[in-house]
Amino acid sequence: MSILKAALCQFSAAREAEATKEKAARMIREAAENGAQLIVLPEMWCCPYTPRAFRPYAEADGGRTQAFLSALARETGVVLAGGSIPEREGGKLYNTAFIYGPDGRELARHRKAHLFDVDIPGMRFKESDSFAPGDAVTVFDTPFGKMGAAVCFDLRFPELFRAMTERGARIVLLPAQFNLKTGPRHWELLLRARAADNQLFVLGCAAARDESSPYTCWGHSTAVDPFGMVCASCDETEQILYAALDMDEIDEARRQIPTLSALREDLYPVAK
Repeated sequence: MSILKAALCQFSAAREAEATKEKAARMIREAAENGAQLIVLPEMWCCPYTPRAFRPYAEADGGRTQAFLSALARETGVVLAGGSIPEREGGKLYNTAFIYGPDGRELARHRKAHLFDVDIPGMRFKESDSFAPGDAVTVFDTPFGKMGAAVCFDLRFPELFRAMTERGARIVLLPAQFNLKTGPRHWELLLRARAADNQLFVLGCAAARDESSPYTCWGHSTAVDPFGMVCASCDETEQILYAALDMDEIDEARRQIPTLSALREDLYPVAK
């Protein structure tokens, strides 16, 4: 049995950037001290989740938040999926997830490919007013095997997850901020669907709920196994959620229910 201990750090942004970083560092260190080898942070953890904050908090390649995450990964010796932050390049902003290895080296960055533009009763949010979409399927090597990265709304697109699976991903890391309308309806459902579709682990790390924030997150960080079953979940409050991932379950799920080997590429295209 090959067990990988993961930790999902669910917290909300403080009013001051340095206070938020202190909170993140405290959780990362605590998780590592408790044996976590893979640590995941939420989407846009470093700033309020509002268009007014994205540009002021944005940073270019090698910025302070990236250096902060790299240093913590190196200090704790973990694979650190540093949630997502506003990244600035060439006059554009991206909602970008950065992942660092135990030596502090950047393993990957994933720019959110699908932007959250919705107009539903009681809520209007147009992420494309602030961000440009990413243009890559992100799969990368770690000491624990290949992993993929996605951000929040990316979860609704099974094609992206199948492409990561076809490229060898065995775990998908998903920082997110589903809201109080979409969260109760679809958060767990979609996490379980993507895991069952592709017979891999999906780790959805949400921000904690802050009722005073202009955008209120559903919370409920959740880890799902390759059979589509929830192996760990929590409520909406600030906490560290731990999940023991039995990596042997990936091959076992694919042996028991051989959906990936039964794909009909003669009938439909399969993303690679």
